[in-house]
Amino acid sequence: MNTQMKLKKVALAISAAVAVGASMPSIAEEEQAIEEVVAVGTRLQGSAAAVIEERKNQAFVADILGAEQLSRTGDSDAASALRRVTGLTLVDGKFIYVRGLGERYSSARLNGAAVPSPDLTRNVIPLDIFPSSIIESLAVQKAYSPSMPAAFGGGNIDIRTKSVPSEFTAGIEIGVGQDLNSDKGFTYTGRSNGITEALQSGVVRYRGDFSLSKIVAREQIESKDGLSRADQAIAINKKLVQTLPRDIRAKEESLDPNFDIKANIGNSYEEPFFGGTVGFMLAGAYDNDWDYSERQTGVIEDELAENCSSTLKTADDTTNSCYITLKDSKVTSESERINGVFNIGYRLDQQSITYSKIYLEDNEDKSSFSVLQSPNGSTVRTIFGTGEAQRTHEFEYEERRLEIDQIIGQHTFLDYWGIGADWQYTESKAETAIPTEIDFKFIDRFDDQGQYDSSIITGDDNRISYSFTDMEDNVKSYSGNVTLPLSFEGIEITLKAGYDFMDRARVYNTSNFAISNKTGISIPVNFDESDIYTMTGYLNDDFLSSNDMLIQFNEPQAPAADDYLAAQKIDAGYGEFDVFFDNTWRISGGIRYEDFKQVSIGTSNSIFDRIKHSIIYSEERILAGTVNQDDTFNSLSFTYLADGNYQVRLGYGETTVRPDLRELVPVAYYDPLTDIRTFGVSGLTSSDLKNYDARFEYYMDNGDNFSVAAFYKDITAPIETVLRVGDEDYTATFVNGTEGEVYGVEAEWLYDLSGVADGFFTSGNITLSDSEVSIDPGRAGNLTNPTKRMTGHSKYVVNLQVNYDSADGQHSGSLVYNVAGERILASGIGGRDDAYEQPFHSLDLVYTWYPDFNSKVKFKVKNLLGEDQEVTQSDVIVRKRDKGTELSLSYSYEF
Repeated sequence: MNTQMKLKKVALAISAAVAVGASMPSIAEEEQAIEEVVAVGTRLQGSAAAVIEERKNQAFVADILGAEQLSRTGDSDAASALRRVTGLTLVDGKFIYVRGLGERYSSARLNGAAVPSPDLTRNVIPLDIFPSSIIESLAVQKAYSPSMPAAFGGGNIDIRTKSVPSEFTAGIEIGVGQDLNSDKGFTYTGRSNGITEALQSGVVRYRGDFSLSKIVAREQIESKDGLSRADQAIAINKKLVQTLPRDIRAKEESLDPNFDIKANIGNSYEEPFFGGTVGFMLAGAYDNDWDYSERQTGVIEDELAENCSSTLKTADDTTNSCYITLKDSKVTSESERINGVFNIGYRLDQQSITYSKIYLEDNEDKSSFSVLQSPNGSTVRTIFGTGEAQRTHEFEYEERRLEIDQIIGQHTFLDYWGIGADWQYTESKAETAIPTEIDFKFIDRFDDQGQYDSSIITGDDNRISYSFTDMEDNVKSYSGNVTLPLSFEGIEITLKAGYDFMDRARVYNTSNFAISNKTGISIPVNFDESDIYTMTGYLNDDFLSSNDMLIQFNEPQAPAADDYLAAQKIDAGYGEFDVFFDNTWRISGGIRYEDFKQVSIGTSNSIFDRIKHSIIYSEERILAGTVNQDDTFNSLSFTYLADGNYQVRLGYGETTVRPDLRELVPVAYYDPLTDIRTFGVSGLTSSDLKNYDARFEYYMDNGDNFSVAAFYKDITAPIETVLRVGDEDYTATFVNGTEGEVYGVEAEWLYDLSGVADGFFTSGNITLSDSEVSIDPGRAGNLTNPTKRMTGHSKYVVNLQVNYDSADGQHSGSLVYNVAGERILASGIGGRDDAYEQPFHSLDLVYTWYPDFNSKVKFKVKNLLGEDQEVTQSDVIVRKRDKGTELSLSYSYEF
């Protein structure tokens, strides 16, 4: 699609996505007021107007996104929905960047409670795991208040789940869809259930050393029956190989369409003893999606970058001569999501208590087939150079689960000065397991015309690798708040105090095995003639009996590590005040004290290493991964209200951003955001922030509104990601900068277009900002740009939305556009420029038909422009992924 056509389509989206949404007020009077507002407006205008009241009443700058907005934009989870909020960008479909700051600068809570992350690489929870079907509202607070955790940079996100209904409700929804790129893809059989008991026993028996000499010594083997000691040791080693999943069969075929089903039921009853109300809600959903994409990755030789073309081409193209390596990949993934929610609650007058059980499961089965070549003549071969290229088959199955048990209490004591109290106790557990992660490496041979001829495995180590990973993250969170309202002539005062506690423990283990060709010569590998992705007889018993393919345990020797243990504890207390003068002036603020403790220790999964090298837990090693901080954090907010039409806010807050659990451990992992092998580093320090905010809000009588805001953040010792370059690919690590700053302006609006066309209205938001960070090159090696924009920062974020509601209430539609400016993925080293993710123009269309009061039919088109995702370095594309247009259709019925 050419640029002119894309711009024409972008021009259709002439307004910005709604940055406010519905929320549940805490008292009955507010609920009634909201219901009255909704009754007189159209579907989206009404719900947006409803939450305006909550936003207006916030003491600190905040944006709210409600259930109706989630439905209107067709977003399926919390992550995709939040990109509609002013200044927020979505990265990798999981993480939210607030005001251009990376995911480390934002935090998320569930109904005010800390919950663990099932993501292997971050302690920030991936928000795509929360389906929109269980969300009542999303609150994004951008100005710090003492009742929030001090780990605050760009904003805090509170995910508010649906609670007990006030009357009977039940519904069901079914949907189907198809990614137009994913009509065909790859499937495979032979998935593993994890490391076998026999292999685990072998690790213990041979103390992680499967060498022939070790086996001979451990088994006390002697020559017999014409078999040498080495021959007998080889036979034992091959028996261990036979315990691994070896019959992996892949094929290209048509993929099933996406489908999902959701159901819910709830009711409330008056109990006969005290006159209270008992209610419950039960909801569940299942979702299955397929995705196929073609991806390209290149590593450039920076001084030759000017010779590169603007697009990745075949390896023999002379315009690609600046690339050290080029890799073409075909990636297919199947995602399966299961979630269930059970709520039961009791309310008596102004007292209520609710118990919630939430279960979320997100599984992904992925296959990748890659060809790696080197146009610039390094050790990797090229099809048109040597007639050979390196091919890799990768298979990975990942399971993510999050279980949450939560009790929430809310109490108002009208007979005791109207004192209010609320509390929560939450226990949650996140588990991630990768029982299948297998990589096969081959050399493909091609004829003079570049057509595939045959394949071999070279006489080298690590021809096949197997990894088994599991992680468990447990969090206990409890908090309580007490509120005292005081009223004097012309002055309304609310005093608030609270306590917040969080205890967290994470265990991460991975075991890595390699199959090596110990014959020392190349071995032919047979593939199906019609499908080079299907291996025939490779690594089966006959193949093993004829070839010395032997296993080795690829664990680092202590004190090196590839596993880690981590713990975190936060004890916090705060005091807060909120004062109204003559309903015109408002001053809010307070102070928070936090005692923060965190320790991350790298370990080895080898039992032998743990026994032999007790130094792995030495005091020096523990201290290197330890953070102990106790500090106070202040905030102050000033608001001027003018007869309800407009208000002006000013705010200041002091906060901190701490290193991730894994970033303090020198353990390597692949970052899913960059697909780059990343290493933690001991000694990272926390970043201290001073946050300044100003905002003007104007509200018209007909519900139209707009706001404009400015912000400035002064950051000490910001944590940055920096690149290093290997022979065939990049690696990355972390470093503290000396100082950084972020500043910008935001604008947001909701405007009725009925004067132009009946039923139409527009909403939107735009953020313009800039940032700068300084890094000491002495701490990051040969850093190319020691002064640059902050990692993850985008100079602009635009959400535009035009909506339609028919007068008879039977039809509604939205055209939704989103884009964020280029952002730095990682800082370049050794003369190479920083790596930039390029803007992705997202244009979605959602149409909903309401055939009757109970039914709803929704049609959705995502990524109308068919944009690709690209990363550039020195103005050369180094990563590219195609993204298809996705169609979906759903039907729901409310009983």
